[in-house]
Amino acid sequence: MRYGSIPGVGDRVSRLVLGSMVFSTEPKEFDNTCRLLDRFTAAGGTTVDTARIYARGSSESAFGQWLDRSGRRQDVIVLGKGAHHNSQTLERRVTPEAIHEDIDTSLREMRLETIDIYVLHKDDPDAEVGPIVEALNAEAGAGRIKVFGGSSWTPQRIAEANAYAAEHGLQPFSVSSPNLALAVPNEPMWEGCVSIAGDAEALAWYRQTRMPVFAWSAQARGFFSGRYRPELTEGATTDAQNVIRTYYSAANWERYRRADELAEQKGCTMRQVALAWVLQYPLEVFALIGPATVAELDDCLGALDVALTPAEIAWLNLEAEESSS
Repeated sequence: MRYGSIPGVGDRVSRLVLGSMVFSTEPKEFDNTCRLLDRFTAAGGTTVDTARIYARGSSESAFGQWLDRSGRRQDVIVLGKGAHHNSQTLERRVTPEAIHEDIDTSLREMRLETIDIYVLHKDDPDAEVGPIVEALNAEAGAGRIKVFGGSSWTPQRIAEANAYAAEHGLQPFSVSSPNLALAVPNEPMWEGCVSIAGDAEALAWYRQTRMPVFAWSAQARGFFSGRYRPELTEGATTDAQNVIRTYYSAANWERYRRADELAEQKGCTMRQVALAWVLQYPLEVFALIGPATVAELDDCLGALDVALTPAEIAWLNLEAEESSS
């Protein structure tokens, strides 16, 4: 495993972050939850990404049960997310009240006293940053969270929040969780999503600030899994239709072709090349992964052994005509 450092959290933050969307308290699913967590931590993984909305809230409970059963709380860094928009009405919930409510519930469900990294799952661009920053500081002051940031917050909104924090002597946002993958989205996969893939201005801001990036959908929702082909456009599942709508483009299919070619040369899978591209992108990146099985997790872990040169990274992203490999 590779590790990075987050001030206020420590220097053992694993570069691969295990997502919890498939965690569940249902007996068969809980067995799979435990297998995934056992394998991840055995491989040196320390950081787990959780959210109030996953599995209708049961994901957090399943994770909390595993923490109790394994006795590994001291070894695990918990990344929690809350204040997501209402999934039915899309009503925005980025308010102090929602932040406090969701942290209350998450701590109870996960059987925790503190969430190491807390991220607002969405933004409300119309909301003033002051009350949001004040609410997060109140939670940090109470010891219920350590550091915090935003998921799908633009650099402009993060900078606005941190300007308020600096002006009022408060703790700032210190992490961010946008989408970043080799495939560049045509449009947001879901309402309110923010991607920095292919966004030169945003990428320059992250290079300048060195703010840690917890990249969600680091494997582009399975676009590089081999399940997708350009001719697959009809009769797909809802999830597949989202991938088709978001990622099908001539440029992404060329990225796909190049990743496949490089995978053959390096003796690895195309998914590993795509994930290695994120892990080795010249930012302070931590890649969120969402394996549904231990076999998929092992494939993700294999990306840690795939070395890419700067020239190969540029070639994969269509920034160069030759990979120099």
